[in-house]
Amino acid sequence: MFEYFYAGLQNHIESLLRGALIFILWGIALRVTQRGIPHLRESLISRQTSGESGQRIRTLSRVMRYSLNVTATVVAGLLMLGEFGVSVAPLLGAAGVAGIAIGFGAQNLVKDYFTGFFLLLEDQIRIGDVVEAGGKGGLVEELTLRYLKLRDYSGNVHFVPNGNITTVTNMSMGFAYAVIDASIAYGEDIDQAISVMRRTGEEIRIDPAFANKFLAPLEIAGVESWASSAIVIRCRFKVTPLAQWDVRREYLRRLKQAFDKEGIEIPYPHMKVLMDQPDHVAS
Repeated sequence: MFEYFYAGLQNHIESLLRGALIFILWGIALRVTQRGIPHLRESLISRQTSGESGQRIRTLSRVMRYSLNVTATVVAGLLMLGEFGVSVAPLLGAAGVAGIAIGFGAQNLVKDYFTGFFLLLEDQIRIGDVVEAGGKGGLVEELTLRYLKLRDYSGNVHFVPNGNITTVTNMSMGFAYAVIDASIAYGEDIDQAISVMRRTGEEIRIDPAFANKFLAPLEIAGVESWASSAIVIRCRFKVTPLAQWDVRREYLRRLKQAFDKEGIEIPYPHMKVLMDQPDHVAS
């Protein structure tokens, strides 16, 4: 009787020790993923020659850390259940049947994960990009297999399920164009206005505060349209990603000053009223 009791107690103690070992290993695994992956990420980023590769590594590292944490937790939980006498095989079988049922009932969730996987695989979106996706636009703060987190210019945060994303417009991949439409009055000299635009473009391009944002000189497309009260001249700068808005604002500011200095009229909506007078009043 005592021998059976002693053997049972010994088995319980061994199970507790193995359970404690599994718990410790689980904690170590989480610690390694929390510290090791960021260290590996920064090491890989330091070896990259472009910022785009660094953004992709940051995005993938977050997804990898999340996936490893979930995997380690599930494996540790199953091992713990096995050590305390809970049969894992029926649970796995039931999980398979439940997975099929959930798959039919949660097709949108499955679609989210598949879409998120291909967004990462094809490098369509990275953390730090400015994109339009799922009807929303903003700075990408987080991308998981489940959702895309965007913060717009007003500070609003949008969580877009990946399954809702059918088209991605990435405004910060490789390079960008700052497109500017300058309007002048019909009575102004078009060639003179284009000359002033080129000169202003060179001034901003050699400015140390903006020089690192440009990838090419100003391109003048020419007369874009005849508007109701203005001639529209289109031009553009090839700039680094995310610099198009700053460059456009600064160029418009300087171009306004240059047009004023040269006496080139920038038209604005106005109305001229002509009144007919009777002949006897006019005389």
